[in-house]
Amino acid sequence: MTGEQSEARNKGPLSGLRAIELGSTVAGPFCARLLADFGADVIKVEQGEGDAVRSMGRQCNGRSLYGASILRGKRAVSINLRTEEGRALVRRLCETADIVVENFRAGTLERWGLGYETLSAVNPGLVMVRISGYGQDGPYSDRGGYGVVCEAVSGLREITGDPDRPPPRIATSLTDYIAGLYGAFGAVMAVLERTRTGRGQVVDSALYEGSFSFMEPHIPAFQQLGEVARRAGSRLPGNVPNSLFETRDHRHIVLAAASDPVFARLAEAMGQPALAKDPRFVTALKRAGNEEACEAIIGKWTRSLDLAEVEAALREAKVPAAPIYTVEDIFADPHYRHRDMLVEVEDRVLGPVTVTGIVPKLSATPGAVGWAGRDIGEDTVEVLKTELELAEAEIETLARAGVVAGPGLAVGGEGS
Repeated sequence: MTGEQSEARNKGPLSGLRAIELGSTVAGPFCARLLADFGADVIKVEQGEGDAVRSMGRQCNGRSLYGASILRGKRAVSINLRTEEGRALVRRLCETADIVVENFRAGTLERWGLGYETLSAVNPGLVMVRISGYGQDGPYSDRGGYGVVCEAVSGLREITGDPDRPPPRIATSLTDYIAGLYGAFGAVMAVLERTRTGRGQVVDSALYEGSFSFMEPHIPAFQQLGEVARRAGSRLPGNVPNSLFETRDHRHIVLAAASDPVFARLAEAMGQPALAKDPRFVTALKRAGNEEACEAIIGKWTRSLDLAEVEAALREAKVPAAPIYTVEDIFADPHYRHRDMLVEVEDRVLGPVTVTGIVPKLSATPGAVGWAGRDIGEDTVEVLKTELELAEAEIETLARAGVVAGPGLAVGGEGS
């Protein structure tokens, strides 16, 4: 690593740890991005054609805007895993790493000779994060597991959207992000456990299970009451009022006032304090049983005022509420700027590019965005030299054979 890269690393709580990312598209790269944000030295391994995530989302000047963010803070190497020589190089990288992140179909790494049993025999402290659609075992483990498919199996999709329409998807790879987050959480727990035992372990993060975990309130409700959760539109079932309301200027505001003290403040803000003592609304349970009537009264009030007036009244009354933000609203919002949630990093093609900030905020050892996502194989030569101690002539030979790729290297032949 360069001095600048090393400095970016040594400030984070995960500094000193090295992770090899073998993942692709979203779940694996997001998991490894979280590790990089908090100081881990992440080496991303890609095929010569590059990770598919580079073709997702929008492009600017021929450059992936998605890649600028999800590949940030990582060293990028291009090694052809379809060749035995390439797999041998990756095996060597993994045998000296702390963490390996992969999200291939279950069994793929074993076929390549890169399974956990093989790698941990040489590197017993290795932690391997395995993200897949349905987990590493079970009757569905050999199925392809795209996020949107696993979201359907998890039950989360069935409760998303309006009850009179088919269940829509959210316009981001939600299930992949959830599984990636659990993967990173599991990796850190496994590294912590390694300090006690000296041994690593496998973190098995299944896409459908991550999303299923968000179904928490609906599982005992079915088991105990036989209630099948359905789509509820903008409402949060059993939590009233907690929904979306239209204003006079045809805008919308979300408000959440389900607890008794907050509902009393909402009633005051509406100029109807008696609502808090109305037998239909006097407790949270009573309001849940009279949802339609409660929302009708609130909706009549919001439709009598413009959005700015409703928002001001609710803020004054300390009732949690907000208009629906667009990305444009986010860029104009001072709180996002104050909390460093819009971070500018330099890219050699794009110039300054804005990416999402670091979550969570740590008071003593905060994370940082080291650099924007790199080109395919941009760090191949440097990594092979410094980490595997290969000579330039060896690297050139591998490049001509189509085993490795990167700027300045010969274009490979067959197998590239």
